Amino acid sequence: MKKYLTILRSAMLAALALVTANAMAHGDVTPQAVDTSELPQLGDEWRKTNPFSGNELAIKIGDSAYNQNCARCHGLEVISGGITPDLRKLNDEFEFFSKEEADGWFLTRIRGGAVVDGRVYMPPFEGILSQEAMWAIKSYIETRGTPE
Repeated sequence: MKKYLTILRSAMLAALALVTANAMAHGDVTPQAVDTSELPQLGDEWRKTNPFSGNELAIKIGDSAYNQNCARCHGLEVISGGITPDLRKLNDEFEFFSKEEADGWFLTRIRGGAVVDGRVYMPPFEGILSQEAMWAIKSYIETRGTPE
């Protein structure tokens, strides 16, 4: 009986740790700077579609930028824990009619954030991350496939 209680206690502590870690993984994020100096500079006019799609350097920069600025809420390797949108759906042809539509949704959301009924669900990153950094993040997301 004592062994059973020890196992039960250990399982409960592990479950509590997992729930606590998951709850803390979705919260405020202090935006981190992204060095895009090696990427072509895009200028002041915002592109409507991702100019860095498939660009290996942009993907590498986007991987780092995503992990520093997005993963805390959207999940490591772009796999959402269920509380926030699964960004891999941006790669799903059944979610969006075209890549241009998916790029447009991404850019609108990352620039303007998400506010519902006065509650901020995602902060706006315009003025914090450059256009190059945003598209590098999108390039990384494109490599992550679609949800199963």
